[in-house]
Amino acid sequence: MLTVIMECRDKESELAQTLSVLVSGAVEGLVSDVVVLDHGSRDGSSRVADAAGCRFHTHWDIKDILRSARGEWLLLVEPGARLQSGWIEEVMEYIALNRQPARFAPSRTYKRPFLKRIGRTAPPLECGLLIQKKQAIALAKSGMNLETLAQGHKVSKLASEMIPAWVAASIR
Repeated sequence: MLTVIMECRDKESELAQTLSVLVSGAVEGLVSDVVVLDHGSRDGSSRVADAAGCRFHTHWDIKDILRSARGEWLLLVEPGARLQSGWIEEVMEYIALNRQPARFAPSRTYKRPFLKRIGRTAPPLECGLLIQKKQAIALAKSGMNLETLAQGHKVSKLASEMIPAWVAASIR
């Protein structure tokens, strides 16, 4: 089982986009719960999370959140990111056979302009992070955010693509 965790602030539309993709994972029995960690949103983010059955936290500590996750694996993503077809089967197989963290492949359709890619490392959550719960708990420190938790891992690369959150934000 998999717990999906996202942080947001005023990302109502982006949150809805990501949650809509995760529904199929829940139906297939892969996604057991979704946790949204809020940073003072003033939009309808809490209503979107509530309507989707997510746990929505306005005051939280990452260690407590990780311990309360139902899944033995965690998927850390940004609101607005969208997993592409085939992700459910690939993640199910990966978590059954592997222990190392993994990231999704970047979208071949949506790429940053060439000059914005030169000399720039992708943000740690741009392609998500799939990690065992026990590994994440061991790495987590109070006050840490998801982006910091996702940094510096030796990861495998999944074949399934993820459309990064910046694509949804650029359409706004």
